[in-house]
Amino acid sequence: MDTISQEQRSRTMSKIHSKNTKPELLVRRYLYANGFRYRLNVKTLPGSPDIVLAKYHTAIFIHGCFWHSHSCLQGRLPKSNVEFWTNKLNRNHERDITVREQLTAFGWKTIVVWECQLKPAVREQTLKEIVSILNEINLKQLHKKYQLPESTPIRIAAEDAKTYGE
Repeated sequence: MDTISQEQRSRTMSKIHSKNTKPELLVRRYLYANGFRYRLNVKTLPGSPDIVLAKYHTAIFIHGCFWHSHSCLQGRLPKSNVEFWTNKLNRNHERDITVREQLTAFGWKTIVVWECQLKPAVREQTLKEIVSILNEINLKQLHKKYQLPESTPIRIAAEDAKTYGE
C-alpha cells in the first residue's frame, strides 16, 4: 500500500525528468572542465546516450539506480504495486543491455555511471575514473593510428652507439 495519496504520487512522479538531471550535470561539468567536448542525447545512436564523445567513439549513460535496477540500496524494488514495478524495471534493464550491445556492434564504447557513484563520498573517484577510461581509449586510438609496420626496426636512444648509429 502506498503511503501517500494518488495525487501526491502523481505530482512527485511528474517532477522526475530524463534529461539534465543532477548526476548528468555533475559528469558534464567535470568532463568540460577537464577539456572534453561532447554532444548530448544524440538521437541517431541507439538509446540516445546522455553524453556522446565522438572523438573517443564513446557513449556515456548516467543511470538512476532505481530506474535501471542497480544492486545498491537505491535500486531496491518498492513494496507497493510490486508486479507493475518488477515488469517495468525489468524492461528498462533489458533495454539497457540491448542498447549497449547495439552500440558495441557499431564500434562504440560505452560507460555506465550509476547515480550512487556520484554521491559526495565517492564522486571525485568516479569522475577521475571516467577521465582515466577516456584517456586510455584515446591512447589506444592513437596507438592504432600511428602504429609502425612490424618490419620497421625501432631505434632507441639508450642503445649502444654502434647499434643506434646503423
